[in-house]
Amino acid sequence: MASTKLAFLAAAAAVLLLLLAPPRAVARHHHHEPADPCLDADADASAGLLRHKDDPRCSSPAVSQKGGGGTRAVMTVNGFEKGQEGGGAAACDGHWHSNREMIAALSTGWFAGGRRCHKPIRITSVRTGRSVVATVVDECDSRHGCRDNIVDTSKAVWDALGLDTDVGVVPVTWSDA
Repeated sequence: MASTKLAFLAAAAAVLLLLLAPPRAVARHHHHEPADPCLDADADASAGLLRHKDDPRCSSPAVSQKGGGGTRAVMTVNGFEKGQEGGGAAACDGHWHSNREMIAALSTGWFAGGRRCHKPIRITSVRTGRSVVATVVDECDSRHGCRDNIVDTSKAVWDALGLDTDVGVVPVTWSDA
């Protein structure tokens, strides 16, 4: 009886996580918006200064994993190949990418107007404790369906972290690598 309750609770938790996940068909659509909402309006755009540093939509994660840490996020799985649910070609280079690559898309604030394009990030699974380094190639557009705390990754990242892509949504931490 206890195992039946545990199985029910696990299934209910999985359904809840799926309901909280961003719609995949909308999450990475690229729309040309006039301005980065996190860029300080009074600063030179090339300086990359962010406003609202305590706002999780605009904050930068820890620079390294020394001493643990990183920024808490929700990792989702998405397709980066042409014709998959991920939307358009990658924002950083306008190309499609193989799901066998260690790649990621970040929520709009973390994407930082493209300043993280082609930069490595360290992703650590809360469940398995494993860490991997992936390259940012895309934005998960928070203005059009993507939540503010998403690290959207390829199947290769999930496999390297020892996670099942059928789950679709898992807690992680991430930092600049």
